[in-house]
Amino acid sequence: MTSAALPSRTLPASRPRPGRLRSGELAGLGFLAPFLVFYALFLILPLALAAIMSLFNTSLVIPGLGRFVGLSNYGELFGDTFFWQAMWHTVLFTIVSTPVLVVLPMFLAIAIYRVRRGQWFFRLTFFMPYILPSAVISLIWTWMYEPGYGLIDGTFHFLGLGAPGWLSSPHLVLYSIVIVTIWWTIGFSFVLFLAGLQDIPQNLYEAAELDGASWWTQTRRITIPMLGRTITLVAVLQVIASLKVFDQVYLITQGGGGPNYSARTAIEYIYDQGFTSQRVGYASAASLVLFVVIMAISFAWLAVVRRQEKGV
Repeated sequence: MTSAALPSRTLPASRPRPGRLRSGELAGLGFLAPFLVFYALFLILPLALAAIMSLFNTSLVIPGLGRFVGLSNYGELFGDTFFWQAMWHTVLFTIVSTPVLVVLPMFLAIAIYRVRRGQWFFRLTFFMPYILPSAVISLIWTWMYEPGYGLIDGTFHFLGLGAPGWLSSPHLVLYSIVIVTIWWTIGFSFVLFLAGLQDIPQNLYEAAELDGASWWTQTRRITIPMLGRTITLVAVLQVIASLKVFDQVYLITQGGGGPNYSARTAIEYIYDQGFTSQRVGYASAASLVLFVVIMAISFAWLAVVRRQEKGV
């Protein structure tokens, strides 16, 4: 009499003990380790040092941190009219430049996306200025704004309009730098919008054409709504970049912030306080205030993106 075969039993898979990492997690941490080291050295550590120095009377001419002053730097900062003037110039620069750097490249990308031939030429043309360094851009536009023989000044005189002082007028110097920034950075937003256009299903346009929808109707009812996330991304990136504007302002105004500091932005004010006046602790407090403003905008962008994802 043969004995019945016993049913095979599968042993449960071994579970990792609590507190121990799997091999895949260890490999992931190994790949992340170089980034985390550089992130800590060049971002976390400088941020922590800036927070510490903002509580001291730190200076470039005094060894060490200097005398502990607590929140005195912040109290002086909030009462400093020059700081708020620089912050207002930064906000004004952002308000003027951001809408143009969102709307203009979006419609340029929409128009060029429909071009069947030679699309690469337009992409290269719009993106080429963006790869040039800020020193080259500032030098080119300083010559163009130069009174007497500058291209823009000469064009206004040729038309009999009489060119204003683009860089010498306190009321125009900031807007002149806005024009430079738009011409210089429009290619970045242009490329992002082209990438967003490529993700829109073409069958939507085909169905709209069968229904007799015009180009403008397709743009208004299909293209712009489908570019919602790209528009949000570009807008926030431009706002953050505008709040950190420094290079072209410093170079075009030759480090003086324009006549009567009419174009000095927050970063240039921080630079002047830290390296010209050698008040590193005071400059650290100003930089942390600007950092908080930028972080608040970044978190607001994340909230908007998450709301858009939930609405899909």
